[in-house]
Amino acid sequence: MSGAGQEPQGLRKGPLRYEGKAKRVYETDRPDVHWVVYKDDATAFNARKRGTIAGKGIVNEAISAHLMRIVQERGGVSTHYLSTPAPGEQWVTAVDIVPVEVIVRHRAAGSFAARYGVAAGRPLEPTVIEWCLKSDELGDPPMNDATAVALGFASDARLAELRDAAHAVDAAVAGRFDEVGLELVDFKVEFGTDASGTLLLADEISPDTCRLWDRASGEPLDKDRFRQDLGGVEEAYREVHRRLLEGASP
Repeated sequence: MSGAGQEPQGLRKGPLRYEGKAKRVYETDRPDVHWVVYKDDATAFNARKRGTIAGKGIVNEAISAHLMRIVQERGGVSTHYLSTPAPGEQWVTAVDIVPVEVIVRHRAAGSFAARYGVAAGRPLEPTVIEWCLKSDELGDPPMNDATAVALGFASDARLAELRDAAHAVDAAVAGRFDEVGLELVDFKVEFGTDASGTLLLADEISPDTCRLWDRASGEPLDKDRFRQDLGGVEEAYREVHRRLLEGASP
C-alpha cells in the first residue's frame, strides 16, 4: 500500500538530499526511493533546546516502521514506508511534502493547554485536528482552513483529504497504543505526494512526534521527558519500543 509499489532490493545510497532535526535523507539509484537515516539528536521548542538521546535513532525507526504498517493494515492509509535495510534506516517512497502539518489532539497538553489557558490533561470532545504551516523559520504557526487555502498551501479538497486520513491514522495508532497500555494524548503527522500525485503518510510516528502517557501511572513516555528535564528519556523510548515490538505487558 506504499506509493512505490514493490519493495525495492539492493539499493545504493546516493548523495545527501536533506538533513533535518531528526533524520538524514539520501537519494538512491532509484529516483522514486529515498534512504532515510534516523539520528540520535533531540530538539525541542523549535530547536532552541538541543541534546542527544542515546539509541533514539534505532528505537524510533523501529517504532515508526511498526506503526506505519499498522496504519496501512488497520487504517487503510498508504504510507511512504517501504522497508528497513538496517537498524535505524528506512527505504521510503520519495514524496513532495505537503506544507501543512496535521496535529491530532485527544487531551489538552503542551502548547495547546498554554495557548487557551486550560488544564493539561483536560479531555477534548470532539477530537481536535489542527493545521500548522510546516516552517521551522516561522515556528510552525497554526492555520485555519481559509488561511491554508488563501495562501496556497493546500486546496479545500486537499484539506478534506488530510482530515479524513488523519482520522484514520488516529484510529489505527491510538488503538495499537491502547493495546499496550499507552494513551495517545496527541500527535503530529506529515503527508506527501508521490510522483503520481497519491497522498502518502510520511515522516515518522514515534515518541518524538506523539505525546504518550502510561495508562496506569499517567507518566509521560515521550519527548516531554526531554523538553521538561524529567530524566529517564532513553528508558521511556525503550519502554515504548519494548511494549510495541517485544510483546511485553505494560
